[in-house]
Amino acid sequence: MFGLINIGFGNVIAGDRVIAIVNPESAPLKRLKEDAKTEGKLIDATYGRKTRSILITDSNHIILSAIQPETIAQRFIESMIEIEKQLEKIRKG
Repeated sequence: MFGLINIGFGNVIAGDRVIAIVNPESAPLKRLKEDAKTEGKLIDATYGRKTRSILITDSNHIILSAIQPETIAQRFIESMIEIEKQLEKIRKG
């Protein structure tokens, strides 16, 4: 259970839909990006900057971000911690 995750430049994604956050440098990922573009499933959230991470969703959409994969992963962790805190408040009362 994740909330909305900031992927840079005011863009947010539904964390529950992301299945992978990867570095875009390998040839297979470059092909994946091109295939998604051809299929109309590529979302470019880089604002013209260098792509530093690729997010793969459960709907086979590919999202490009200018933020490092480690930074986005940390934001996922922070989101999960915040949700756990809110759930604990609700349980207590």
